[in-house]
Amino acid sequence: MGLHVLLSDRRADEVLPALGALLLDHLKTEELSVAAVPEVLALRPEVLLVDAADNPGQGHAVLRALRDGDAAVPTFVVVERRDLERFPWETLADDLLYPGAPEPEIRIRLAMLRRRTGGAQEGVVRLGPLVLDVESYVVTVGGRTLDLTYKEFELLRFLAERPGRVFTRPTLLREVWGYDFYGGTRTVDVHVRRLRAKLGPEQEALVETVRGVGYRAAEA
Repeated sequence: MGLHVLLSDRRADEVLPALGALLLDHLKTEELSVAAVPEVLALRPEVLLVDAADNPGQGHAVLRALRDGDAAVPTFVVVERRDLERFPWETLADDLLYPGAPEPEIRIRLAMLRRRTGGAQEGVVRLGPLVLDVESYVVTVGGRTLDLTYKEFELLRFLAERPGRVFTRPTLLREVWGYDFYGGTRTVDVHVRRLRAKLGPEQEALVETVRGVGYRAAEA
């Protein structure tokens, strides 16, 4: 599951009480404002949720900014029933949710929206706020481009494509460096240390150490 961004001036559990438990670490909340739209799009989220329940006018303005910016991101609007006819939501959003929507409804609507819009982009691997473009070898985290070497990219890609799975150092050497690589397992440690340094203190935990075993990508 890729990154989901909620545009709201409220906490996620105030907008959609069932949302936090469903998405866990896949959800990021940003300020509900037109000015925040470019920064949010730079995160390359899989799904956007716009809170128009508390302030329908502001929610509508943000949706309009997304449309005018030709944002190709599947978008939900969260709106109260009483405000359904206040604005042409159907021309600005791909689907809508009511604030009291239960977890099964949110889950099913998210799955249906992904299917209608083609799901995640081809050639892209996501891990929380981390986005790897496997065609251009560009990696961004929170909109910031990382300067990775080829092997750093391949190591990160290998782990990110298998979140939660633990790999020993010999396995990583074999899968990332190849059978003909004669370096020691310390090579893996060095590359992991460099990756974490480039990810920065806020995101270095995306690559986890499992003591006595090896490494894994966090289940983001």
